Amino acid sequence: MKTIQLGSSDLHVTPVCMGTMTFGEQVDESTAHAIMDRAVERGINFLDTAEMYAVPPRAETFNATEKIIGNWLSARPGGRQKLVIATKVAGPSRGMPWVRGGKADLSGEDIIAACDGSLRRLKTDVIDLYQLHWPNRAVPMFGSMYYKPADDSAVTSLHAQLEALGKLVKAGKVRAIGLSNETPYGVHEMVHLAEQHALPRVATAQNVYNLISRGLENGLDETLHRLGVSFLAYSPLAFGLLTGKYDISGIDGPAAPKDARIAKYESVRKQRWGRKESLVAAQRYNALALAHGLTPTQLALAFCYTKWQVASTIIGVTSQTQLDEDIDALGTTLAPETLAAIDAIRLELRDPAC
Repeated sequence: MKTIQLGSSDLHVTPVCMGTMTFGEQVDESTAHAIMDRAVERGINFLDTAEMYAVPPRAETFNATEKIIGNWLSARPGGRQKLVIATKVAGPSRGMPWVRGGKADLSGEDIIAACDGSLRRLKTDVIDLYQLHWPNRAVPMFGSMYYKPADDSAVTSLHAQLEALGKLVKAGKVRAIGLSNETPYGVHEMVHLAEQHALPRVATAQNVYNLISRGLENGLDETLHRLGVSFLAYSPLAFGLLTGKYDISGIDGPAAPKDARIAKYESVRKQRWGRKESLVAAQRYNALALAHGLTPTQLALAFCYTKWQVASTIIGVTSQTQLDEDIDALGTTLAPETLAAIDAIRLELRDPAC
């Protein structure tokens, strides 16, 4: 695969990134190792994880994914330098008491301690891309819709967080930094602070992006483009809604796949993916795919793979078969009439999973 430079960093990654949040929950360790082996064999050089994973988050699986990746890396010492490893420090607890004791803040000290923990679990000397998983601020994310100034509270500032990330870069523990689930304001402010105080410049922003959640195109894409920050798209298949597997039964129906995340975990269904409107919109896109000679998965992935806004698309799988299907979709082009039909559906139904 070709590689793409991430922002102004020295990181060059493939346009497909191996997402790993199923490892340690739906996917056992041996299967996870086989999937990562296959991803590398197929040319992927980019792996993304987080201290919070596996997902859906539970105290019992907190940190599990990083440990699985660390064991895989230690068994393949010659391959580490060929890979770009990204991980994330969890933001304020958001109802997860096992994350820093439920603390409603992410301080500079927390960031440094979390990075050291990730380095130990990943069994590596350096994290290539270290990301803030979600903002410290009270902003809309994970399906919430509105910013409410009244919800603001006194928390560690972006400047203080950036200073902590700068210490990690200076110490050689991190090569580049990124954001996740951020707003245009957050990205712009972090870049401004970096320029003003000679601190590390944000290389990436990782946010949700798919056919039923195109909030990126409501202004964040311009921010990223003008500031030279690369976009990493997660959930391109909308937790399975854009694969067609829920089209007959819905997420709670008797024929819903029992091993699918959205069917199995109530916490996931309560978020944006469980909305009736999200399923209805996904069904429209899935039908459009079939009408244009594509599988729903091909349409959804090609949409992300071919967008000018997207540097790399993060795919999450539970088997080598799914991995091959997702990689094989790379290179699929969408005809002008298909793209026009996609935009027509969006004009009618908007973005139900934002």
